[in-house]
Amino acid sequence: MNSFCQLAFFALVFGIGSGAAAAAPADPAPVEQKPLPVALVDALNKLSGGPHKGFRANHAKGVMVEGTFTPGPAAASFSKAPHFAKRVPVLARFSDPTGVPTLPDADPNASPHGFAIRFTLPDGAGTDIVSISAMTFPVATPEDFLAFLQAAARSGPDAAKPTPIEKFLSSHPAAVKYVSTPRPPPVSFGTLAFYGINAFKFTNAKGVSHYARYQIIPEAGEHALNDMEAKNADPNYLMDELPKRLAKGPVKFRLSAQVANDGDPIDDPTAAWPPDRRLVFLGTISLTAMVKDQATAQKLIMFSPLNLQAGIEPSADPVLLARPPAYGVSFSQRLQ
Repeated sequence: MNSFCQLAFFALVFGIGSGAAAAAPADPAPVEQKPLPVALVDALNKLSGGPHKGFRANHAKGVMVEGTFTPGPAAASFSKAPHFAKRVPVLARFSDPTGVPTLPDADPNASPHGFAIRFTLPDGAGTDIVSISAMTFPVATPEDFLAFLQAAARSGPDAAKPTPIEKFLSSHPAAVKYVSTPRPPPVSFGTLAFYGINAFKFTNAKGVSHYARYQIIPEAGEHALNDMEAKNADPNYLMDELPKRLAKGPVKFRLSAQVANDGDPIDDPTAAWPPDRRLVFLGTISLTAMVKDQATAQKLIMFSPLNLQAGIEPSADPVLLARPPAYGVSFSQRLQ
């Protein structure tokens, strides 16, 4: 079985809290019953040694960029959402997981990385995509995610064997598969593929609907550091590399929708769909510049996967539906 540090990092992709390399001491079960969003954020903050003032509870370390989205020829016929009909500005944030603002970019706990995108519409409204550099999530419900976090918090170095986290993993094969998947550090945020782990219902102007998940693939190709490069990487190499790459030209990604077939699970983020499913090219994300005043911009923006426009609706995925309330808890916390 992997160490606690290796096991903990897969908790980090939920987008609302964080894990850290240090195990929290075992605590007695709490007496009070907190609302689930609050309990999730509290549990994740505990794992990171947070909250860290002014920072996100998860994906605390990040960098913001801006650019444009140009829809592909099939986008408008797939969904009537306004950004699929006309070129619009985008504001985006790449990030490392965990609530630790100083986490080294090549640390094993720094993957999966995050990529959040806001499409700014002509009327001033916006719509978001929140993605990670993994195709699936380790658990199927927010309650199971909380159970995982609580097990992790009780699994310090002095915990009796089998530890609570080992017991949890023994009954959650999707989590075991998730944590055992290799995720080498990328050469750049611009050479890393990102995925939407939750399904959405896309509807066009004629009322035709399909369930699909986002795929965001770098035009520069996917490239990772080798073991020696990762060992010698600067702690901030990803954050420092991106502006240098942008100075040479736009960093581009192809946004596509992987369309579910009948029978594919649309409410279970642990289940990846087969790779032969139809892909609809939705358009090109072209990032061109760093956002000014990074600290202020990152503190004040909250991306939400349910910040949607007509033509895109959420699935019944319980993990998806639980995310915005927990995001709100974390957002309020960092503004204090």
